[in-house]
Amino acid sequence: MPLKILVVDDAAFIRDMVKKQLRQSLPGAEILDAIDGRRAMSVLRKGPIDLVLSDWEMPEMSGEELLRWMRSDDQCAKTPFVMITSRGDRAHVVKAVEAGVNDYLGKPFKPDELMAKVYKQLKRAGKMPSAAEQKSAEKSRGVAFGSVEALTGGKASSRPKAQKASIAASNPLLAKAPSNSNKNGSGQGASKKSPAKKSATQKGKHEARANLRFPNGESPCVVRELSLQAMSGFMQRTEAIPALFDQAVADIEMEEGSLARVNGYFSVLEAGENNVNTRIIKFTVRFVDNDPDKFEVLSKYIARYFR
Repeated sequence: MPLKILVVDDAAFIRDMVKKQLRQSLPGAEILDAIDGRRAMSVLRKGPIDLVLSDWEMPEMSGEELLRWMRSDDQCAKTPFVMITSRGDRAHVVKAVEAGVNDYLGKPFKPDELMAKVYKQLKRAGKMPSAAEQKSAEKSRGVAFGSVEALTGGKASSRPKAQKASIAASNPLLAKAPSNSNKNGSGQGASKKSPAKKSATQKGKHEARANLRFPNGESPCVVRELSLQAMSGFMQRTEAIPALFDQAVADIEMEEGSLARVNGYFSVLEAGENNVNTRIIKFTVRFVDNDPDKFEVLSKYIARYFR
């Protein structure tokens, strides 16, 4: 009987990406999907599933609610459950552990990180195909980021830590946006002395900032345009540069120090200035979340500062 793996996420982009990687790495496995916990319940009731990979924050029924239901159901009580989430704080993970999660993977993630989690759970359950045994050894050790053990007393995470506010404040990009001296459109930042129409971030003298996380690193950024569909702005060029269509998690700084955390992907990446040595990258991240609760707070913020 072929392996059956259920992928649960309200973002079609994430579901499709995970399913593609699973099919490439586990040929012959049956990959099912659901857009929220309630629909996942319907799939689980139809027959046994070998592994569930689920988002945590979803409309209708969250990942936590789905997990608690599974652990109370005789058929699903022992089904391995890997939480996939953009929230990696210790308190959040401990809560998931208490609900019965087997492991967790932080967004954004690399394909090898995803498969390391999958192989680990299949091996524990004695269901990993022999053809995948060698692949599991490639990255199954050393993927500290996203492990339950790392956040509940095990070894420290190898993923770069989140940028501190002091670091963001000292970043030259955040201190001064690129000028608009280039007339052919390569420099998109608006000069403070320009009589041109004020940008959205100047409304109410508010400068929006965010921290962008992507598979091979993270970077603070200045937000120039923000809607419920996408976010555009400038980030500093470093050794770790995202690629087009890479996953992204945008931690947008709200009022009173709170954060709006939104999942997406890079749909635009270009030089911020017409210079091969420019230190500025212009980006657009298109959001993929479909959670009304998540966007309610963000919509109020947008209405106040970006309209």
